[in-house]
Amino acid sequence: MTRKITRRSALAITGGALTGGTLAFPVVGRADTGLPDKPLKILVGFPAGGGTDVMARVIGEAVKNRTGRNIIIDNKGGASGTIAGEALKNSPPDGTTICYMPSATVVQKLTMASIPFDPQADLAPITLAGTVQTAFCVSPTIGVNSLKDYIEWLKKNPTRASFGTTAMGSFTHFFGVMAGQAIGIPLEPVPYRGAAPLVADLQGGHIAAGCGGLTDFLEHHRAGKLKLIFTSGEQRASSSPDVPTGVELGYPSLNILGWYVFFAPPKTSPNLIEAWGTELRAVLKQPEIEKKMTEFGLDVQTSTPAEFTQRMDADFKRWKEILDSIGYKPT
Repeated sequence: MTRKITRRSALAITGGALTGGTLAFPVVGRADTGLPDKPLKILVGFPAGGGTDVMARVIGEAVKNRTGRNIIIDNKGGASGTIAGEALKNSPPDGTTICYMPSATVVQKLTMASIPFDPQADLAPITLAGTVQTAFCVSPTIGVNSLKDYIEWLKKNPTRASFGTTAMGSFTHFFGVMAGQAIGIPLEPVPYRGAAPLVADLQGGHIAAGCGGLTDFLEHHRAGKLKLIFTSGEQRASSSPDVPTGVELGYPSLNILGWYVFFAPPKTSPNLIEAWGTELRAVLKQPEIEKKMTEFGLDVQTSTPAEFTQRMDADFKRWKEILDSIGYKPT
């Protein structure tokens, strides 16, 4: 979920926010929002320039323009986002610090032997930001244009029943294994260090298929460097209406959504949670913000803290069932 983008594409998406420029969002001025009247910080568990970081900067800039507060993006990269989660857990609950976190970080509670925080006990949810889909793609060199074609190709090429994953122990790993189970042809995951080397091997025909975040592959799909054949949602993603879902193709088990959420430190007061939630939900509903989020493959959706807690609890139960079904053990 942490798509690495170039400086040029980052500037195009954020309108210059990464270098101190200003996004073209209306400035409301310093408002009586209930937020602390001091600089505010959004923690991001990944390096500057990645998809999580740039989304946080777009949202942060819009909150700044809406409220008049100074918003600082604090990148605490490393350990797949858990360093930022631990930092949030230990931050003062005074409303000055929140975190923008993907489910790829949260799910490590199930996939790792231990992580330095419990997302269900140590963090306070503010609002859901949106959902994201995982995508399955194939190399343009194998002449496949659909899942049906891919199944037929696998039957003729049984020694190539593998897929590259952008991150072992994540949805991009689990979804590929789930796909193999669904079609009745086991698929072996091959680990890659991110999307860039996987895309290069797909383009060169060195591996037949790949699995990663939808935003990892969209621009390469459009450029013909790979072919997206299905995604993991129940409905087609707003950013890729030409790509069917596995559910749509007749495989109901291929339904697993990731998400992004804003968390506050534990013991943050309900009033501060509500103040942040009011501003973030208002910003995420702005048409220009929703458009920018869609460019990242994020289908914007907000929630109350209670609604998100219910969703997270339900997702943990489903994710555990998925991990058990594919025989994955925490490492």
